[in-house]
Amino acid sequence: MPSRLLIVADQSASGVEELPLAVRELIQAADEILVVTPELPTRFEWLVSATDEAREQADERLQAVLGHLEDLGAEARGTVGADDPLLAFEDALADFPADQILIGLRPHERAAWQERGLLHEVQERFALPVTFFALAAD
Repeated sequence: MPSRLLIVADQSASGVEELPLAVRELIQAADEILVVTPELPTRFEWLVSATDEAREQADERLQAVLGHLEDLGAEARGTVGADDPLLAFEDALADFPADQILIGLRPHERAAWQERGLLHEVQERFALPVTFFALAAD
């Protein structure tokens, strides 16, 4: 059965070896992969619509994640998502009917204001299996 994996990355790993084994296996088992890296502006940047830096950071994260997937031998395509992570999920799933969602989060102490409660919202809103992991703090 072909599998379509949606990866939403709020943080990228420094290298493939940093990814948990279960995450690597999930990625390698997928037939199609779409990566979305939401913009994550600070509250101030969001309030004043100054999200250029957040977009640049999201693009850098996207390139890093795509590079890691290539290192794993997985083909993927990707895009920078909206500054509202839930909207980024909705947009991605509208064009890419995933079978599973993989979410790479920042550690709790470094989570952005948009990330608080995100896992619960994703699990409630989308009827898909969700796997998440947090990377170690820098």
